[in-house]
Amino acid sequence: MLFGRDRLQTKLRLPTPEEALPGRSEQPFDLPSAHFVLGTPLEGPFPTGLAQTVVGMGCFWGAERLFWQLDGVYTTAVGYSGGLTPNPTYEEVCSGRTGHTEAVLVVFDPAKVSYDTLFKVFWEGHDPTQGMRQGNDIGTQYRSAIYPADPEVRAAAEASRDAYGAALAAAGYDDPITTEIADLPAFYYAEDYHQQYLAKNPNGYCGLGGTGISCPTGLAT
Repeated sequence: MLFGRDRLQTKLRLPTPEEALPGRSEQPFDLPSAHFVLGTPLEGPFPTGLAQTVVGMGCFWGAERLFWQLDGVYTTAVGYSGGLTPNPTYEEVCSGRTGHTEAVLVVFDPAKVSYDTLFKVFWEGHDPTQGMRQGNDIGTQYRSAIYPADPEVRAAAEASRDAYGAALAAAGYDDPITTEIADLPAFYYAEDYHQQYLAKNPNGYCGLGGTGISCPTGLAT
């Protein structure tokens, strides 16, 4: 059993494949048929012409709310991504032994909401310099990440990262952006009670906090 500093260090280190929990072949719970706020499906296939990306910003409850409020977003869902364990549970992700970060799936209409807008919300909605944490939430499941579903979205994400990094440096931030940007890995939906949590529980916890630095726009189309 790990205690104190050893336990903390484990929470701040991604597991190796040998250390990761085995998971399971199927999702161990059912999802609601529709988004609690938008009324749209949580699972695809989604209508033709929509794009999607997955983002991690710390606790996914508050992060999801930021995106479902945007005009042009078709649906959102919370889940787990970027790790090793297939079909994990929330408790498994919180153990630090799955490698996943808490993530939000954002499905949107590029004709109605620009990449600039999406990534401005992303960068300004949390502190992307904190590594394996977000505020008082500590662990690998709270790391910052963008997992685009196609090369165009990835290019926009990388351009916005570079622009925001320059803005942070100009404002005196010494720490670099630690956000992981990688092609979309598997996204595993979180349990029903996590979906649109802050709409169901308006006074629920939201630990998000930004840097107060504005993200430049006009670089992504």
